[in-house]
Amino acid sequence: MARSRRRSPFCGLTTARSEKDEKLACHRKERRRVAVLLVSRPDVELWPLKRQFGDLWWMAKDGRLRFDPRESPELARK
Repeated sequence: MARSRRRSPFCGLTTARSEKDEKLACHRKERRRVAVLLVSRPDVELWPLKRQFGDLWWMAKDGRLRFDPRESPELARK
């Protein structure tokens, strides 16, 4: 693993290291809402959209940037 490299030359546009906590919270909200709907109204065919619980634009990393791995090899490291 000492020589791990990114396969695609893209990185986040922020100083945040991870969106893990935000993704966990969004998925928890979604699972809870679906569970409540299953119990209260099992005949309903319309399920909530994923974007209702958390949008990628609201999270810490709000985009990606392409870089040249030859010019900045430190960004290519995992």
